[in-house]
Amino acid sequence: MGMMLVYRPSGLSTRRLLLSFLFVAAWDAGSGQVHYSVPEEAKHGTFVGRIAQDLGLELAELVPRLFRIASKGRGDLLEVNLQNGILFVNSRIDREELCGRSAECSIHLEVIVDRPLQVFHVEVEVKDINDNRPVFSTSEQKLSILESQPLDSRFPLEGASDADIGENAVLTYGLSSNEFFTLDIINKKDKGKLPVLVLSKLLDREENPQLRLLLTTTDGGKPELTGSVTLLILVLDANDNAPVFDQTVYEVKMYENSANQTLVIWLNASDADEGINKEVIYSFSSLVPPTVRRKFLINERTGEVRINDAIDFEDSNTYEIHVDVTDKGNLPMVGHCTVLVEILDENDNSPELVVTSLALPVREDAQVGTVISLISVSDRDSGANGQVTCSLTPESPFKLVSTFKNYYSLVLDSVLDRESVANYEVVLTARDGGSPSLSATASVSVEVADVNDNAPAFPQPEYTVFVKENNPPGCHIFTVSARDADAQENALVSYSLVERRVGERALSSYVSVHAESGKVYALQPLDHEELELLQFQVSARDAGVPPLGSNVTLQVFVLDENDNAPALLPPGPGGGPSAVSQVVSRSVDAGHVVAKVRAVDADSGYNAWLSYELQPAAGGARSPFRVGLYSGEISTTRALDEADAPRQRLLVLVKDHGEPALTATATVLLSLEDSGQAPKASSRALSGAAGAETALVDVNVYLIVAICAVSSLLVLTLLLYTALRCSAPPSEGACGPVKPRLVCSSAVGSWSYSQERRQRVCSGEGPPKTDLMAFSPSLPPCLQPEVEVEEQSIEGDRSIKDVVVLQGEDCLNGKK
Repeated sequence: MGMMLVYRPSGLSTRRLLLSFLFVAAWDAGSGQVHYSVPEEAKHGTFVGRIAQDLGLELAELVPRLFRIASKGRGDLLEVNLQNGILFVNSRIDREELCGRSAECSIHLEVIVDRPLQVFHVEVEVKDINDNRPVFSTSEQKLSILESQPLDSRFPLEGASDADIGENAVLTYGLSSNEFFTLDIINKKDKGKLPVLVLSKLLDREENPQLRLLLTTTDGGKPELTGSVTLLILVLDANDNAPVFDQTVYEVKMYENSANQTLVIWLNASDADEGINKEVIYSFSSLVPPTVRRKFLINERTGEVRINDAIDFEDSNTYEIHVDVTDKGNLPMVGHCTVLVEILDENDNSPELVVTSLALPVREDAQVGTVISLISVSDRDSGANGQVTCSLTPESPFKLVSTFKNYYSLVLDSVLDRESVANYEVVLTARDGGSPSLSATASVSVEVADVNDNAPAFPQPEYTVFVKENNPPGCHIFTVSARDADAQENALVSYSLVERRVGERALSSYVSVHAESGKVYALQPLDHEELELLQFQVSARDAGVPPLGSNVTLQVFVLDENDNAPALLPPGPGGGPSAVSQVVSRSVDAGHVVAKVRAVDADSGYNAWLSYELQPAAGGARSPFRVGLYSGEISTTRALDEADAPRQRLLVLVKDHGEPALTATATVLLSLEDSGQAPKASSRALSGAAGAETALVDVNVYLIVAICAVSSLLVLTLLLYTALRCSAPPSEGACGPVKPRLVCSSAVGSWSYSQERRQRVCSGEGPPKTDLMAFSPSLPPCLQPEVEVEEQSIEGDRSIKDVVVLQGEDCLNGKK
């Protein structure tokens, strides 16, 4: 029986092994077979044995006898040195490659020599060394275990293998530290050991979906070699987890008026399970009211919450949406969350104005600070979008006073005057603080109520009226008109006379005024010779409380008409009207005044201007006398002779300048005597004639002075009145000059008369009448001036007429 030699890698072990090989070789030679031992993985040149010596062969004969070795497929592993007869390792020897897991492993050699032929059998045993680590079939073992697996569940593992044999192949196992599994070893008959995992703690896939453990194994060799394998434990899911949202409460802010399908929030729920247990469905909770369901919709697959209807901050500024998420496990589990949607305000609402009128209309005498209206403003928006400011336009005697938040008062800020402005249209503007800002306007009409603070006013303080005498009773001579700037009853004007006495009679016996129309009537015929100027006042009073009034002065000039014929004066003092008798001497020269006819006229002006004409004698005989046209003096035209009749009867026609002219006839009786007769009578006649001439001269002088004075006074009055009227303000109405120009010729020469007059008259009856005429009492009737009439409209339907002299149509025609 051979001895087993174990290979040791150290030098001492090698020497001992070689001695053992020699011992074995010697022992085998005696038995007829040589046996060697060599460790695997020995290096090239490692000594195996002195094969020539052990076979009894001489070194010198090895070559001649053709020493050689043969091996079945293993010839290159060992080789013999022919010079020294030593068997050595020629190439790497791997026992596991040669013999696998066989317990015994040897290399069989045949040594052949010739001359003579001999065959020797040599056995070289290959000894195992611990040169192989334990190995697992894979680097990672996977195990799938349900998370619901009960405790002490066992899970067999695949063991490791070691290519070595004997103690080098004896394996022990170990498991990395963990809290879920322990390692148990099952000893198999002749098959080594089987590792088994034992569950010592319940698994939770959601906490540990997989576990990585390290299984190690160690062989029994010296030194020990180890191997390891990773255990990947996959924890299989069970539907034991409800879906969970990232948050239990989500807060979202979004603006109102967002478009439909606008994304509100994208919810994300996770389920710790997997597979079908992980798939979830989103839905609104049963706690969500229908109103919210109409506003929003949710995608059950993706969890998107979107707008489905109009969102208005003013309807609701927050929405609370409860959302459920359900998995698809056999026993579905539900998760919950709440979405709080805060709606942000946009400036989408204009301010609203509410005006409450308290005191309309407003009296024009209202005190400053009087409250006219109450204004309230509001805006359904919030924040700056709901902050409203109020303003007032245009410029007006009112202002806005803030009384409380969003409440204002429209108050009087200055004095009112209805006559200046009767109605105010003010615009209230409410503007919010949004961007861009929105506004609203409201118009307030403030009517100013009238107060009787204006007296009736006449266009001018005084009027001059000209009326012809002998007017029919009750004729209309003028119309006064006063305007009251107030309204309604405060502007209702009534007229009356300011009573006074005219001489011994009351004014109301001459004229009257209509209380409503202001027409002035002459109640009786006026006589220029009795009353040339009638001056009085008309009062205008309104119907206000208390009433206010004013007066206007009327100067009524009574114009003369030719209604008095010339009257002959008596020839002597105290005598009545009779024929003028005069004795004339035949010896008087031509031009000698022999007599004078005296006459007067009760009229005035041209109507009292007398002229004298000598009527032709009977039979057409030429008279030796003539009469002065304006003096009335009768003088001789030639020297008297005997042929002249001793008694001369002269008819003198006295005629005024009226239209039509009135006349009177005077008879002058002249007695022609010789110069020696009746000297006393002649003396008396001459003295009487001189006295009469002086008297007639005085009368004519007075008459001419009176005519000139009246004419000058009238012209001066009219010029002064025209200057005052033309200097009046333009608001009284424009007036143009009226320039009648008169040119008259008479026996005393030619003279011209130019005057400017302007008179405004208002007639209240329809369109202006052309019932006014121009008349100048100081002009001869030979020419009538042309009168220009201007019209202007003032005070409603009334008219203005600019005239020189006024005379009502009714008075001209004798109508009332």
